[in-house]
Amino acid sequence: MDLRKLKTLIDLVAESDISELEVTEGDGKVRIVKTPPAPEQPVVYAAPPAETAVVAPAAAPAAGADAAPAAEPAEEQYDGHTVLAPMVGTFYRAPSPGAAPFVEVGQTVQEGEALCIVEAMKLLNEIEADRAGVIKAVLVENGEPVEFGQPLFVIG
Repeated sequence: MDLRKLKTLIDLVAESDISELEVTEGDGKVRIVKTPPAPEQPVVYAAPPAETAVVAPAAAPAAGADAAPAAEPAEEQYDGHTVLAPMVGTFYRAPSPGAAPFVEVGQTVQEGEALCIVEAMKLLNEIEADRAGVIKAVLVENGEPVEFGQPLFVIG
């Protein structure tokens, strides 16, 4: 199919109310699908809270009134290695809802030992310790959404 024809078809789909167009010409077949812009908004919306969470601990010592911001600076005071989320998903501390958590604060872990599960797109991904040590802190609540690169644990 000619490039000019293809561009014309794309423009027609973009300007009309139709969401999908399929054209067969000889041996060639072209399918044009218009996706709504709505899925992009949650991704853009999810980024500002992560930045706000980083900025909030700096402002929290000045405010000193809220209990939640007071807990965040304490998380930053842990010395040790921080285990980061390798993907976006939902954080689970245990292998199943009724089971005991993989690890607790104060527990010694070995490199490669499972720390938690991050569920992404219906797949359960075990997150393993990338070094041996003692769990100093669990930085995310069970069932909370996590972002790529978000701190999950501190290993000392």
